[in-house]
Amino acid sequence: MKKYFLLFLTIGILFNSCNNDDNATPIEESKKKPEEIPVVKLVTDYPVQNFIWKAMNSYYFWQGDVSDLADNRFASENDYIDYLSKNSNPEEFFYKICNNHAQIIGNEAATDRFSFVSENYEDLVSGFAGIFKSNGLEFGLLRFSDSDDVFGYVTYIIPNSNAATKDIKRGDLFTGVNGTTITTSNYRDLLFGTNDSYTLNMADINDNVISSNNKSVDLTKEENLQEDPILVKKVIEHNGLKIGYLMYNSFIANYDEQLNDVFGDFKAENIDDLILDFRYNGGGRVSSAIQIASSVYGTETEDLFLKARYNDKIQASLNTGQGESNFIDKTLGGSQINTLNLNRVYIITSGSTASASELVINGLEPYIDVIQIGTNTVGKNEFSNTFVDDIENNYFYSPEREDKINPDNQWAIQPLLGRNENADGFSDYTSGLIPDYELFEDIANLGVLGETNEPLLEFALNTISGTSSKIDFTPKYPAKLMGSSIEAKPMNNLMLMDGLLKPIAFE
Repeated sequence: MKKYFLLFLTIGILFNSCNNDDNATPIEESKKKPEEIPVVKLVTDYPVQNFIWKAMNSYYFWQGDVSDLADNRFASENDYIDYLSKNSNPEEFFYKICNNHAQIIGNEAATDRFSFVSENYEDLVSGFAGIFKSNGLEFGLLRFSDSDDVFGYVTYIIPNSNAATKDIKRGDLFTGVNGTTITTSNYRDLLFGTNDSYTLNMADINDNVISSNNKSVDLTKEENLQEDPILVKKVIEHNGLKIGYLMYNSFIANYDEQLNDVFGDFKAENIDDLILDFRYNGGGRVSSAIQIASSVYGTETEDLFLKARYNDKIQASLNTGQGESNFIDKTLGGSQINTLNLNRVYIITSGSTASASELVINGLEPYIDVIQIGTNTVGKNEFSNTFVDDIENNYFYSPEREDKINPDNQWAIQPLLGRNENADGFSDYTSGLIPDYELFEDIANLGVLGETNEPLLEFALNTISGTSSKIDFTPKYPAKLMGSSIEAKPMNNLMLMDGLLKPIAFE
């Protein structure tokens, strides 16, 4: 079991000897102040900070590089308690002990860009199930040249959302919120702030100029919106070939069975090729990534899909084969994997493609030909796990143990734990995975997702049939993103190892 600091303090109460001044009067005696009793601080006075430090000391990928997380950092229990007491804000405490986190030093210089903390674990795990607060509008953001002004373009609308009831669609542009021009300094507050409702000020492109069209759209964020990550699925007949197309926007375990059914349909149709569209997929659960990779390649359960690399403490505790995950033949729910046994796959990516999406590409590379179309991915090659204040389970979150979580501490942390290598030992794609064919979305011609004339899908189809060179796909207005709505999604930039990494106790 883990060793925890226990504090045993004896409070000595000092009594002053009586004053021997015979001239002291009762009034003078009454003016004397009683001795102040020293306040004794305990570890239990700082449950959130204590939980964060213990979990990070055990599991954080860069634990060995962070002096405040060293095993010998504190000379005594009192030294440790004093350290906890000086960091009253749990969020600040967490980011300060992360190794050069982007929250502290900025994204460009950061070693850790993706670890994060949540005040309420229930909100976090609901988001990981695809349930979150949203108005259903998905969009990209671009900066006007030679200006700090920003405009947005709609990428898609989540079905059954507030936005789905409004007059707004893919390809629409907006330049303001509530009458305020969007800029690089205010877009987060305007679009991702605490206001549940806002009004988008819409715009058009005319003669190479984006300008207001005096239209507006009122949107309201709603609790518990559930997004089905399978946005588009279809079989396309193109130049005598049957091609499966799947736009999959998040790796959510709750939809694994539906995902398996999609591949069952593709198999029944006897497709010749497959296009996976991950351009808006910010990541999610590794178990779902392994499933989709197995559906593409095969249920070769002896073939290695990934090998996890942890910090030195965890690596030293692992036995041979631990930390490795092979391709699978059954879903987590026990269904037989529907596999296509392909020798190549086409994958559409963008600057929003991250984590579990990148893992699928990297994990398949040693086995089949992966043709990547679009733009560079994010470069999120680290994985994480959810930790809560459940000491008996070594801080690992488990839905079956929610009644064991410290009721005085509902915080959760999602720290980076390591990197996943593929079967060739490769994991070095911090700068993103580079496409074989670079092609940006065109904000003047986004097309309809799933339609054969949507530019990126059309390019992929023509690449499969060998006719892409005959068409000029150069975008007139390339969507070189500076941000997107995906940033606000709970599953963004996640390679979630829940269920694959087991609780480990350190002596």
